[in-house]
Amino acid sequence: MDAITSTQAWVNKVIVKYNICPFARREVEAGSIRYIEETNSEVEAVLERLTEEWQHLDQHPETETTLLILSEACTDFDAFLDCVYLANHYLQMNRYEGVYQLAHFHPDYCFEGDPEEAASNYSNRSPYPTLHIIRESSMERAIAAHPDVDAIPERNIEFLNKKGSPFFADLLASCMLSK
Repeated sequence: MDAITSTQAWVNKVIVKYNICPFARREVEAGSIRYIEETNSEVEAVLERLTEEWQHLDQHPETETTLLILSEACTDFDAFLDCVYLANHYLQMNRYEGVYQLAHFHPDYCFEGDPEEAASNYSNRSPYPTLHIIRESSMERAIAAHPDVDAIPERNIEFLNKKGSPFFADLLASCMLSK
């Protein structure tokens, strides 16, 4: 299965179905998520693709957000975190800070201080390393409309722990096999 199809399956089968991100369902239903695969393994190519995606979003207001899927780059989690750091710096250098923000997901995502096997890590585990480009203005509106945005991480951790790591490991693996 290709990286885009696997990522779409993950968004639908994990993020939306289990309401990990309460803002995602609306965009899935509206068809306003852009899925792009970057096959180059070089970080410089990833940064260039980010620039292209910011420009695309600038020119296409009907596209709410982009998931930039790194199918060949940053397979190592620490290398991915370095790439995220550079991507955020690149965002600032290109004067997109305050316009867009980056969220990030990785198959081996591990929150600092948590054991690798902790179920809570699955809130940020995805089939492939992924940079999520989010419009700041849209995020501000969504947060303002949500009754308790501060409770989202707590709710997710409680839910993920209740279901357990094996459940989410199997679910994530199934996204790689879905058609």
